[in-house]
Amino acid sequence: MDPGARRALLALLLLRTVAALGRPPQSHTLQVILGCEVQEDNSTRGFWKYGYDGQNHLEFCPETLDWRAAEPKAQATKLEWEVNKIRAKQNRAYLERDCPEQLQRLLELGRGALDRQVPPLVKVTHHVASAVSTLQCQALNFYPRNITMKWLKDRQPLDAKDVELKDVLPNGDGTYQGWVALAVPPGEERRYTCQVEHPGLDQPLTASWEPPVPGTLLTGVIGGIAVGVILFFIGILFRILRKRQASRGALGDYVLAECT
Repeated sequence: MDPGARRALLALLLLRTVAALGRPPQSHTLQVILGCEVQEDNSTRGFWKYGYDGQNHLEFCPETLDWRAAEPKAQATKLEWEVNKIRAKQNRAYLERDCPEQLQRLLELGRGALDRQVPPLVKVTHHVASAVSTLQCQALNFYPRNITMKWLKDRQPLDAKDVELKDVLPNGDGTYQGWVALAVPPGEERRYTCQVEHPGLDQPLTASWEPPVPGTLLTGVIGGIAVGVILFFIGILFRILRKRQASRGALGDYVLAECT
């Protein structure tokens, strides 16, 4: 059944339902998911599903050439669509033949972009809130999406239940970012290491938190000394200029005596 005819049929069924219930027409939402995907073993899987008002409604089963009703009010549509077996075979042909062929052509067109590998930029940050010390490992700007992030304690992997589940989110430029967090005892942060594995990396990448206090202190001391030296020279220059101005004023007040 072509999409236009299917939409018309659904609209007719909805009108029938409204008329049967004796209620005035109301707004409803009809959603469809139609397509196919390539599995890791290069096999394909098709799907054709309908949703009604945010709930699962109907799903096409290519193996049996029928529709599976997800709720009682979908039974009427299911029975009417299953009358014509030719249309059911056409649906199956699209999911098992036409859709995979179209998908393969699209994959070939985008092969260069899809096959690129961008390694992640990894950093570990430290956060303290309510006397709880948390380490957060961030992997930034990587592609493809699949990435493995885990924590090591004294170079040994931690149990997954001790680690906050990671979240991988898309960036606006087509890359991804991910993070994984871990609560640790205060003072033991240096014992933990974040290990990241990604197709763009030749080998697993590890990163740990580096306390910023020594570097910050050294920078502050150097900055303080530099400011002190600058102020010292500015003071000397100011005194020199004051003395020169005073000398010029004294010369202006001196008048040679006239010879009589």
